[in-house]
Amino acid sequence: MTLDRWLGRLPIDSPSVLMKQVPTLVGFLLALTVALIPNFVPVDNLEFVWASIGLIVVATVLAAVVPWPRFHGAWIVVVPVLSLFAIGLLRLGTGGAASPIVVILLLPFVSIATEEGRRNILIATLGMFAVLLAPIFATSVPSTPVDLVRALFSPVVYLILATVVNEIAHRLRAQLIVTRAAAEQRAELLAHAVTAQDELVLNEARLKTANRLIQSIWNAVTEQSVIGTDLDGLIDVWNPGAEKMLGLTEKQVVEGRRHIVEFHLESELEDRLRDMDARFTTVASADDFSALVDTVRAGYADVRDWTYVRADGKLVPVQVAATPRLDENGHRVGFIFVATDMTQAREFARLKDEFVGLISHELRTPLSSILGYLELMRDDDESPLSDEQLQYLGVAERNAHRLLRLVGDLLFTAQVESGRFPLDITDVELSSVVAASVESARPVAGAAGVALVGEVPEQQVVVRGDAVRLGQAVDNLISNAVKFTPSGGTVTVSLRSGRDEAVIAVTDTGIGIPAVELSQLSQRFFRASTATRNAVPGVGLGLTITKAIVTAHGGRLDIASEEGIGTSISLALPVETPQPVVEALPGADARPAAGSVQGTAS
Repeated sequence: MTLDRWLGRLPIDSPSVLMKQVPTLVGFLLALTVALIPNFVPVDNLEFVWASIGLIVVATVLAAVVPWPRFHGAWIVVVPVLSLFAIGLLRLGTGGAASPIVVILLLPFVSIATEEGRRNILIATLGMFAVLLAPIFATSVPSTPVDLVRALFSPVVYLILATVVNEIAHRLRAQLIVTRAAAEQRAELLAHAVTAQDELVLNEARLKTANRLIQSIWNAVTEQSVIGTDLDGLIDVWNPGAEKMLGLTEKQVVEGRRHIVEFHLESELEDRLRDMDARFTTVASADDFSALVDTVRAGYADVRDWTYVRADGKLVPVQVAATPRLDENGHRVGFIFVATDMTQAREFARLKDEFVGLISHELRTPLSSILGYLELMRDDDESPLSDEQLQYLGVAERNAHRLLRLVGDLLFTAQVESGRFPLDITDVELSSVVAASVESARPVAGAAGVALVGEVPEQQVVVRGDAVRLGQAVDNLISNAVKFTPSGGTVTVSLRSGRDEAVIAVTDTGIGIPAVELSQLSQRFFRASTATRNAVPGVGLGLTITKAIVTAHGGRLDIASEEGIGTSISLALPVETPQPVVEALPGADARPAAGSVQGTAS
């Protein structure tokens, strides 16, 4: 093992000049040792022996001292050529052609022949030829014909041998280069493999950490139910929040192959399908699941109020956000429904509405008294007021009337949120209602520099409803349009009648509303960013009241708007008779159905 380790340290694949010289030096020393043994090898010329020793020493010193890598590779053969001549001199001093040390001439000969380049074949052959013929010319011993033939024939053999050795060395050298390149490539691949393995281990650790974090977050979501389904509505994801909200475990739901529509009120699904059918005739044959994902299939997220049905039959009001469920390639593979229990929020809203209704009712009485006394002061003939006092009185009256209208709006919205408000159902001729609203708004529109255009058909358009409330809804729409239209713009109010419904449309060329805010417009006190940015006055109740009135009449509110271009609001009322006892919008449902209510807020 010690010898193997020692040999393993030798640079055999790329030996130095000195290392190549070592075998020749060892062979020379052995031959010299044999020559010095008395009566073994005759030494007939000490001068040649000493000359050979000097020459071999010079060759060895050159091999050890000269920085051969700095020189061209062709100069490396200088050392073995000198060694070849040193052995030739030793041969001359130890018997000439009969000397037994002729065999060690192969050592420097092979060293020369193995060097890269075909010229080294010729150098090795000529050197060998000179050494072998030297005894004929350098000694006085007569040569026999056999010696001559051997001296002339041997170089030919050595030429063949040098050619073979040079070719073998050349091929071995090329193979060594290929092997070394392959070894380097393997080492590089191994390094990459080790790096990849380390990265894999690190990524695996990160993945486990991320999975634990996701699992912890998933288990911590207990106040919202997260339900995942395939494209057909079959449930395959059921989080702890869903288990808490609906009273069933994940195993019961997933292994039981439950469908998400099983946890919805059938009446709500039917109402949603009827609304879809009224707006898009292509969904007339849609199933119950389409009621939940119709908007999501169209490429939009959908947030809507629903009612969940627990396993024990208890109803839970929820707000559900429905989004598409995508795979790694971005393809839709199902749907995700995140639901928030709105029970407490609805109760808080109800209590708030009761409080607002109570406060509003209590404010109406002192406001009415204030207005009455202001009127008495204005009409007091015994103590007439000065012009300046009348001006102050007018300001007080205008603000009191404005406050009274705001209180009335608050009271009306409180009635809506409580679930009912009174309607006086009669036959209503819409043409006169629309014309009256247009005429009432003309002074305000004229003062604002807005052209108000009414397009009312000559024939009568009659629906069943509350004329006062419908007039209030149209007034709100026109008022909004005028407020949000800059001077020089136009507001167009049109009425058209179809077989199943009558549509009142108010279109303006105003500032419009950002698309991201359209779904919030029917929320109480919400005002579009364009309204606040342009300092348009209002409190954000007009569209809420209008939507409540339209919904109470069994109609719908459709709004299209583009920021900087304008807004179009359509109020559609059914021709058939609505129910006289009206339930308004659900208490906290201030969000329009997808594809319907979107637009400005007063």
